[in-house]
Amino acid sequence: MAFLDDETWRGRIFTGSWVTSAGGDTAVVEPATGREIGRAGMAAPADVADAAKVAANAQRAWAATPFQQRAAVLRKAAELWRVHSEELGSWLARESGSTAAKVGFELHVAEQECLEAAALPGRPSGSVLPSEAPRLSMAQRVPAGVVGVIAPFNAPLILSIRSVAPALALGNAVILKPDPRTAVCGGVALARVFEDAGLPPGVLHVLPGGRETGEALVSDPNVRVISFTGSTAAGRSVGEVAGRHLKRAHLELGGNSALIVTRDADLAGAVGAAAWGSFFHQGQICMTTGRHLVHESLFDDYVRLLAEKADSLVVGDPATGDVALGPLIDAGQRDKIHALVTDSVAAGATLAAGGTYTDLYYRPTVLADRTASTRAYREEIFGPVAVVTPFESEDDAVKLAGDSEYGLSLGILTGDAMRGLALAERIPTGIVHVNDQTVNDEAHAPFGGVRASGTGSRFGGAEANIEAFTETRWITARAGIPGFPL
Repeated sequence: MAFLDDETWRGRIFTGSWVTSAGGDTAVVEPATGREIGRAGMAAPADVADAAKVAANAQRAWAATPFQQRAAVLRKAAELWRVHSEELGSWLARESGSTAAKVGFELHVAEQECLEAAALPGRPSGSVLPSEAPRLSMAQRVPAGVVGVIAPFNAPLILSIRSVAPALALGNAVILKPDPRTAVCGGVALARVFEDAGLPPGVLHVLPGGRETGEALVSDPNVRVISFTGSTAAGRSVGEVAGRHLKRAHLELGGNSALIVTRDADLAGAVGAAAWGSFFHQGQICMTTGRHLVHESLFDDYVRLLAEKADSLVVGDPATGDVALGPLIDAGQRDKIHALVTDSVAAGATLAAGGTYTDLYYRPTVLADRTASTRAYREEIFGPVAVVTPFESEDDAVKLAGDSEYGLSLGILTGDAMRGLALAERIPTGIVHVNDQTVNDEAHAPFGGVRASGTGSRFGGAEANIEAFTETRWITARAGIPGFPL
């Protein structure tokens, strides 16, 4: 029997056991072909309320489980991502349109996230404090309780597991709401992995659903922390609802990341890095290189070479061939991308490559925008579109790179790495890569953006995860009851 046997999860949601969902079910569609490849349950707000009650009860026993046992569950989960990589990778390719490189990246990160999380239960859970009184005084980190995780379609496994794994390791229960378009590889897969890893029933719930389900999750009184990854517009709404209910919301939002190519950069290397940064997973990544800021002395050659690279890339079905780009997730995403491209060309940008599509296959596109004013330059595209703009001086590059509402990732390609680091200090972003493009992710490294890209680093690394998914409690103890002057 397959690990993700569809007779087990077809039309169902995971709430500690597989049950029929109140929201009915929806088709699992392969974007490369348009074929239905399964059906997944859709959770309604009533499912959220029920799951949250079960999770709140199950969390107490899970938090009291010896730390070695919690660590063992996470280690076993890491092993299962590797053992079942072929089947899980097939779902990533078919359901999310991921190429072989993207599939390998997601499965590797999922394994590493679980291994990093496995170390969390054994970390010190607090500190001893000095006190004015003759007593033992301590600050203790305790589980937040029930954590709600809302994850998008573009990197469904990574963007779920990076919150689910550390939250579970630290003694929380989790309710995960994956995007319905990737309910299997972003939701069912996690439920099956942790079930087989020995996670007790009721601790992890997977509830695919739409906006109403997400709102119910954010507002449910049993859910104390929200970890959201998605668009800036949706993140603002999540933050507002969470604020009204006085609960923490960790928001990882959109981006329009800049790649600065200085005068002394290796041009051939820069073009190779740039193509990866803009076209990996069809540009459907928050860290995607959207704006290429290139010194004016290199501009014409850079546009020409990047366009040649784009034209050479193979676009097709990643489940049946070795391709560089797969399909976009759906027609709505494709039409949004194409509108941004055509509007920008009409506004004066030069189309150097691409700008066409067949079905959901969008050709990698290069636009030369000398004015830095078109929609494709100013907005997050979330598609395989590279917008190239020249700059005259480093001060000019700093101004252009910083002139954005976003602040997620920054790449600087230069012949002088130390000068690149100095340049990075002048540009506000949550992530910087000198002599690399903007798309990087490692389980142990802090990840997050500033400005409209989110509320700062709270994924990756023990400190960030402990801060995100625990509360601090002050505890004192005396040998006897003191006298009081009343």
